[in-house]
Amino acid sequence: MKKVFNKFLINLSVFSVAFAIIIAAMNFILPEKYYTQTLPYQLVFFFASTLLVHKVLLNASEKRFTKFVTYFMASTFFKLVLYIVVMVVYVFVNKPDAIPFIISFFILYLSFTIFEVMAILSYKKPEDLIEK
Repeated sequence: MKKVFNKFLINLSVFSVAFAIIIAAMNFILPEKYYTQTLPYQLVFFFASTLLVHKVLLNASEKRFTKFVTYFMASTFFKLVLYIVVMVVYVFVNKPDAIPFIISFFILYLSFTIFEVMAILSYKKPEDLIEK
């Protein structure tokens, strides 16, 4: 499991660095009204939450499949609630930056979610899903 987690950490780091390069370029290319200054912090937030959830799911995957499914569904629910809370709080605190924040948050959410699901699917082969 440690080997799988280390591979995921490396892949997630490369994925995040690629996003960081895009974010740095956007900072110079986009007009200020279309760019939120919180974007680098959002990237760190998504990196950390994805890494934490994946660690929990890897631990759960060593148990029965039904346990893994329960952890997956619960982690997805709690992550979604956390993300909504972060967005709502930020929008109430900083209304002028709300639209760029929400758009960038949504793009990062989709990107990191797709990345995480693809990593889980590559780890959990279809034959692993059938309980014996």
